[in-house]
Amino acid sequence: MTPEGHARLSAERANRVAVERPRIIAAIAEARAHGDLSENAEYHAAKEQQSLNEGRILELESILALADIIDVRKLSGDRVKFGATVSLVDEDTEEEKTYQIVGDPEADLKVGKVSVSSPIARALIGKETGDVVEVAAPSGARSYEIIDVKFV
Repeated sequence: MTPEGHARLSAERANRVAVERPRIIAAIAEARAHGDLSENAEYHAAKEQQSLNEGRILELESILALADIIDVRKLSGDRVKFGATVSLVDEDTEEEKTYQIVGDPEADLKVGKVSVSSPIARALIGKETGDVVEVAAPSGARSYEIIDVKFV
């Protein structure tokens, strides 16, 4: 996991413990004050929120406890490996894309972070600038040429 991913997950855990947990407890207390719990939809919704929040807190604590933090800025080389930011060009459309290869919990394609276990990352790992890779995508196989590998 990258330091940025670790910080983001730590912040999410802290928010769920310090903000969400008290908010949900207050919602449960307010719903209890309304009387009969068997027919109280607000109470059941708040209890469900509490269950989901506590489950996510436990999941985050487990991820953070088991995480190996790798500072990408200390890495170097010409080959693609964990933490690399890779610029590619699609050989069919000539569209250029840039992805950073990160751990599973911090992957977010919207911001260009792909999981190390994703098909595109698995195809890229071990390759270097100038290599062409074939990636099996849902829409069919795609060919990409690696135009740059950097560790930022």
